[in-house]
Amino acid sequence: TAMRDIYQDVTDKIVTALGQGVAPWIKPWRSTGSASADHQPYPINAITRRAYSGVNLPLLWAEARLQGFTQDRWLTFNQAKKAGGHIRKGEHSTLAVLYKPMEREEQTESGQPVLDENGQPKLVHFGILRTHFLFNIEQTEGLEAFNATLIETEPSEPFQANSAAENLLLRSGAKIVHQPADQAFYHPLRDFIQLPIKAQFHDESGYYATALHELSHWTGHASRLQREGVIAPNRFGTPGYAFEELVAEMGAAFLCAHCGIQGELRHEGYIDSWLSLLKTDKRAIFRASGQARTASEYALNLERPLKAMALADPRCVNDGA
Repeated sequence: TAMRDIYQDVTDKIVTALGQGVAPWIKPWRSTGSASADHQPYPINAITRRAYSGVNLPLLWAEARLQGFTQDRWLTFNQAKKAGGHIRKGEHSTLAVLYKPMEREEQTESGQPVLDENGQPKLVHFGILRTHFLFNIEQTEGLEAFNATLIETEPSEPFQANSAAENLLLRSGAKIVHQPADQAFYHPLRDFIQLPIKAQFHDESGYYATALHELSHWTGHASRLQREGVIAPNRFGTPGYAFEELVAEMGAAFLCAHCGIQGELRHEGYIDSWLSLLKTDKRAIFRASGQARTASEYALNLERPLKAMALADPRCVNDGA
């Protein structure tokens, strides 16, 4: 058989999850406790404890949600065996992707090195993709030591501020205006975010998922990451528009995970445009996942002095409703 197309495999999985109404970039379990140092927002390898990244995040989240796993710990068949346990009979593996960046010297058709303007051989950068089959820790036996204990949390009050998310929004320096209106948006020309007031949200996770979705758009501004979907916005309903929404939605999900917030799907109406986008361009989900990761890391790395900022613009401080 011809070599299986990994891009297509991964996209098919995500398209299937979307088709079943499951948004694969929403964290499928409630985080226990607070976003403390031992809080691990991303899927990790149960043995090495290394976090998975890139397109593996939505893949593993989708699988956990579809199968009802409560833990974000994964491992290979051999790792389970080596650790003294085994995968239960009849359990199915989950596809993950290993991406290895590579480089080689560029050559002409006759095999001569192609030189750049300084007379140095030009390098071609490319990557090798390999499939990688994982099992959830809940599909194993004999590995109890690697199982996380799940703590039941008390039901929360109607609105509980999440300090990690509040700090993230505040530190970003983004101009956020709360209006008692029926809309949330980011305005690229005037460079501000408008949100409904907190009292309008059913719960805090809905509020933060919305705020962090708009903050993900905000990172694409010309003075920041210069993302095409923000500096040259597309009309509603076009593939370009759907792509930027996909980036913002995944970015919000990554940031929600980082802050220990149960994410939620922000724009169910976009699912159809995402599906048609993904079906026509199988690399779209990989590009969106990479850009969303860049956007979330950009937001997480913004350390602005709080006092100076609050003095400069009192509207930056969240006007709690």
